[in-house]
Amino acid sequence: MKIEYTLLKKEKNTEARRGKIKTNYGTFDTPMFMPVGTQASVKTLSPEELKECHSGIILANTYHLWLRPGEDVINHAGGLHQFMNWDGPILTDSGGFQVFSLAKPKDISEEGVHFKNIYNGDSLILTPEKSIEVQNKLDSDIAMSFDECVGFPHTRKYVEDSVERTIRWARRGKEAFHNDRQSLFGIVQGAEYEDLRKHCVEELVKMDFDGYSIGGTAVGEPKDLQYKQVEYSCKYLPKDKVRYLMGVGDPIDIVENTIRGVDIFDCVAPTRLARHGHFYTMQGKKNIKNSQYKEDFTPIEEACDCYCCKHYTKAYIHHLIKCEETFGQRLLSIHNIRFLTRLTEDLRKAIENDTILEYREQFIKNYYEK
Repeated sequence: MKIEYTLLKKEKNTEARRGKIKTNYGTFDTPMFMPVGTQASVKTLSPEELKECHSGIILANTYHLWLRPGEDVINHAGGLHQFMNWDGPILTDSGGFQVFSLAKPKDISEEGVHFKNIYNGDSLILTPEKSIEVQNKLDSDIAMSFDECVGFPHTRKYVEDSVERTIRWARRGKEAFHNDRQSLFGIVQGAEYEDLRKHCVEELVKMDFDGYSIGGTAVGEPKDLQYKQVEYSCKYLPKDKVRYLMGVGDPIDIVENTIRGVDIFDCVAPTRLARHGHFYTMQGKKNIKNSQYKEDFTPIEEACDCYCCKHYTKAYIHHLIKCEETFGQRLLSIHNIRFLTRLTEDLRKAIENDTILEYREQFIKNYYEK
């Protein structure tokens, strides 16, 4: 079945939305944060641990799974859900972001993107049709259109040409799409130019995608520019379709962009930070390697209900991380993911109570004002 989005409430003072997404694997509340499972695995964590973190949808990476183990292997296993033993919904990205980080502008043509295989150096090309073919075989619940992600800074002329190419690629991908169990999202590009984002939205809406992603943010631009790009996109997107902001997961960005009308977020940050000893708290991001935690026998965060905080102390995790024990990385990953899912739970309550601006004010005060 296609996913179904229901808008339950719009916050009276902002564009923030409270909704539900119905999938083949249940119904989930929005706004929500999606953990990233690049290689069909959220780093160091089991599916059971992800569920305990109240994760709804998880993300897997088309580019990496295409190269290893290959879409046919996963297809023969019965699809990604069977392959990784995850009975919740899965979203796959198009592979575009990874390819563009490897490719030079001259490698991008109307046909697709030429690049080198990062594992063996082979010459490859990824086209809109190939991206969709791979995602169809992966059998995720939500697939992404193949788009061009433009870095920052850039010229307006380049963005104009890129937006038109993204629209043409979206049309080609939609024509190649053949999986009744999947939903397909269009991706809005246009950098910081409102007229280009409006144009991109209008052309994508004509194609009637099942949902829409906001791309081209978190690529080096300052935060105020990121928020404008989200505003310019959400302003023209349909009210009855899901809105997914790609690759954004900093806590304050989740708050600010929820206020601007985003439903779904994803980012590798919570597990990446954990592997380096960093952890989120409502009083800001901290580093467990600091000597102050050597004999701190309190939880990472008193108010947190995650497995890490219920069973272990800062002193023990400090010891694990200093000794490069992977169990410490796992514990901090569990906490960081649960922190972001708790954050979205708090935002849902604030939307219900029409108090999201007050929530933002208090969050900033606690998180940044030491």
